[in-house]
Amino acid sequence: MANDNDPRRQPTRVTDRHDFDTIIDARSPAEFAIDHIPGAINCPVLDDDERRIVGTLYKQTGAFEARRVGGAMVAANLARHLRERWAEQPADWRPMVYCWRGGLRSGSMVNWMRLVGWDARQLAGGYKSFRRHVLEIVEAVVPLLRLQVICGATGSGKTRVLEALAARGEQVLDLEHCASHKGSLLGAWPGVPQPSQKQFETRLATVLEAVDLARPLYVEGESARIGRIALPVPLVEKMRAAHCIEIEASPEARLAFLLRDYAYLGDDRDALAATLGRLKEMQGKETVQRWQAWALAGDLPPLFGELMRLHYDPHYGRSQARHFAGWQLRDRVQASELTPSGIDDVADAIQRLGDRRSTHPHTSAPPA
Repeated sequence: MANDNDPRRQPTRVTDRHDFDTIIDARSPAEFAIDHIPGAINCPVLDDDERRIVGTLYKQTGAFEARRVGGAMVAANLARHLRERWAEQPADWRPMVYCWRGGLRSGSMVNWMRLVGWDARQLAGGYKSFRRHVLEIVEAVVPLLRLQVICGATGSGKTRVLEALAARGEQVLDLEHCASHKGSLLGAWPGVPQPSQKQFETRLATVLEAVDLARPLYVEGESARIGRIALPVPLVEKMRAAHCIEIEASPEARLAFLLRDYAYLGDDRDALAATLGRLKEMQGKETVQRWQAWALAGDLPPLFGELMRLHYDPHYGRSQARHFAGWQLRDRVQASELTPSGIDDVADAIQRLGDRRSTHPHTSAPPA
């Protein structure tokens, strides 16, 4: 009689994933690219072309023919993984394997691994169970966050301040890092595509899952979209209601920071000019043509200066007051410069504000 207490007969849940040596995604490379469990490696049972062939056979001739042809493909791929990807794994290796729903693809891989002697386990419910876990984390954790929203006009070094706070041991949610985008018109990361919406949400949930809810979490004041990524509505609403800390820096300091932080834009002048063309309706043809001429010439100081003065700054104050409920009660931190040492000074000042709020939780700290 089978022992129901045997751990090998118990379903493996998403929350068990940290107990394994390796997480293996048995889905196709295209499925893996859209989203996957963080840290997983892709060892497809069927590659993209094979999966398409098997799917077509299933629709046209039925399940038996699809499984006959697909079975041969699966066997060949598993044999290749045994020879190559898993060849150096020791006898006590413990992998967790998942596919889309925890069905045939991951099941066949686990069976082969167990025949070899490895203690392989199949994730119950597959990727779909992990996706539910991600959505549940966002839904459950976001309302409990003690958010501190870092604001500031374009070029205030907000992301660098978040990095400095993280280096000081503070909890940080870097939404731009999760989205692989700086959030502005010119915010695309050079050579780095944005993740899918699902992968962004996975990255977000990974951070939230580790947050200590008793401590503040610092986040940059973002709009509802970062590039083509949409922030979850509950997170946007939580940010809008949170306490704000505004970095105040002179236009000169901000321009110097932008010229350093966006210097790479001069590497592809045609692309920069094309992006600026999207502003013609808002800023007028003559102004944008002047900006495009500077872009094509690689003359970034006057370009960035006018972008700040004519495009970004005019709407900044009104936008912040409209979007953040406690904007009038915000703390202010002065930044004399936005060099690395200046960023450190801002991070130190924000930490002091946090210490003051924890000592006097019912009062707003005075401007730094």
